[in-house]
Amino acid sequence: MSLKHLWNVWGEWEIRVLVLSSLTLQVFLLFAGGLRKRISDWWLRMPLWLAYLLADYIAIYALGNLSQKKQKLCDGSRRDGELQLLVFWALFLILHLGGQDTITAFAVEDNELWLRHLLSLVSQVVLAGYVYWKSRPGVRLMVPAMVMFVSGVTKYGERTLALRAASMGSLRSSMLTPPDPGPNYAKFVEECQSRMDAGLVARIIIVPERPQEEDVHMEVKREEYGDLVYRAHRFFLTFRRLFVDLILSFQDRIDSLAFFRRLHMEQAFKVVEIELVLMYESLHSKALVIHGWLGRGVRVFTLAAPVLYAILLILISPWTYADLRRGASTSSDRLRPLAGAVFWLISYFQPEKRPRWSNQISQYNLISYCVKDTPRWYKRLMERLEWRWNFRVKTMWDSWRYTNKIAVSEQLKRLVFDQLKSKANSTMDPKSYRKLGEHRGQWALQRKGLYQKLGWSVDCEFDESILLWHIATDLCFYANNDPLPLAEMSREISNYMLFLLVMRPFMMTASIGQIRFGDTCAEAKNFFRRDDEIKHEDCAGRLRDVNTSIARPRDVKGDRSKSVLFQACKLARQLLELEGAATEEKRWRLVASVWVEMLCYAAGKCSGNAHARQLSQGGELLTVVWLLMAHFGVGDQYRVESGHARAKLVVDT
Repeated sequence: MSLKHLWNVWGEWEIRVLVLSSLTLQVFLLFAGGLRKRISDWWLRMPLWLAYLLADYIAIYALGNLSQKKQKLCDGSRRDGELQLLVFWALFLILHLGGQDTITAFAVEDNELWLRHLLSLVSQVVLAGYVYWKSRPGVRLMVPAMVMFVSGVTKYGERTLALRAASMGSLRSSMLTPPDPGPNYAKFVEECQSRMDAGLVARIIIVPERPQEEDVHMEVKREEYGDLVYRAHRFFLTFRRLFVDLILSFQDRIDSLAFFRRLHMEQAFKVVEIELVLMYESLHSKALVIHGWLGRGVRVFTLAAPVLYAILLILISPWTYADLRRGASTSSDRLRPLAGAVFWLISYFQPEKRPRWSNQISQYNLISYCVKDTPRWYKRLMERLEWRWNFRVKTMWDSWRYTNKIAVSEQLKRLVFDQLKSKANSTMDPKSYRKLGEHRGQWALQRKGLYQKLGWSVDCEFDESILLWHIATDLCFYANNDPLPLAEMSREISNYMLFLLVMRPFMMTASIGQIRFGDTCAEAKNFFRRDDEIKHEDCAGRLRDVNTSIARPRDVKGDRSKSVLFQACKLARQLLELEGAATEEKRWRLVASVWVEMLCYAAGKCSGNAHARQLSQGGELLTVVWLLMAHFGVGDQYRVESGHARAKLVVDT
């Protein structure tokens, strides 16, 4: 078979292959596009990325290919009918360019390119119309052609509108509240002056409008799943402002606290999970466009018969259930049975106990990394590429080789929930809520009466505190042959925080964390490699044996290296020397409390945009904690501190 013959065969089948390839990619995107909100593994993320990019390229290339063959379509050959049918596929390609409801943007940055998609919409629609007009179809194809053309343009327009609506600028502007001039100051001053001119004694007093104090020990009760879905949608409409760095009002805090204080731990996390799913759909799908009565009506026209799965996705969405339930409660009870049917679908396909995110945290351990990262020629090559040419191949290798994932335990969630609830209940002063979010271990140490002794380890830079407590946690963990469950949980948070510091630095406060980590690893490797064969627990034992009381590590090393290895040994020794009854239990309750506080501090300091970026990668525990903190009113998400205080004019008679 000659090369020329193969080329002719390809020319004959090229359009068919391209259209079928485009269709295959669209089916894959439809079914797999929504999975990444709860799956963070590379085996899904990489194929999705390739399919997302190739889907548009193939469709656009096929349209261009069809336009080049317009002369052949008009030659009047006996295969004219078949070729006209091939050109009819141009309209299907427009439908494909409209994308799938489950994925309009692979990353949040794609939303900012909506103008490019608008230009592509215009050019490709014109091209498809031109190709089809040149084919001069018969009357029998005219009607389906028009239906398909309108459907394709509508769907493509939906995608462009969805990208625009999900861009950060558009999201932010859509959430801005109408300008509020406040009380009429000029009128108030004039009224006050007129009273004084009339010889009356006028006084100005400030009447604060603070929320009434509530019972912080209100009864905890289990809510119905339907109520959780409905309230999650309502809270989302308010708390989504955090993702674009807008503020919340004191009334938002009152409403949220009143609801979350009476929730069980697992139901509080469920509400947050549903909110994050709604935010993910707002950023990466067509939710903002199609979830409305107009959008759903258009969807019946564009999707009704071809894609039943897409219609099912609309029905089992909290958006649809919340709209139906709101309509049933405000206008007519006729919608109540329909709302009940939609909720039945939700509870069947998305039961309450099923996580709405990956429910996993990554683990990265410094000592384990230093022990396993033995010198090899290919690692030296990767390091050379990284440090000389800025190709971060060694960092990617370390992330793949030394990072693993574990499930978030219910005990860990309980620990976070109890600490946040305790902080929320510890004060009714609105100004104190922000201060509670600034603690990164101080509050836990003060409650245990150990701030004077251990405060130095949390009052330093945050990345330094993470490394100090990470190494110290490991040393204490291996000091006991039978670690307590609380010890294992503390080590899980410790490894997760180090992963964020090293592999997700954009989610942490600006610091030299990666430099400090590198220097600490370099010193640890030099210390461990005095022996050829050494295990993780042996390394911990050797570090514990170092006597740091002879001289301070910083005095010996100076400031050239940012390593904190032996300062962490000092912290570990102080923790192991804690006295009192039930010392082991007491020590790990302290360590766990410090780590939870550090986790909450990091969550509060991470920008809303960084949290949004992680929603498309299975989600992060840090984001879940961040939103839970906002619901408990802990942190600086609330800038209105004392309500709408009003000045009042009092005239003495």
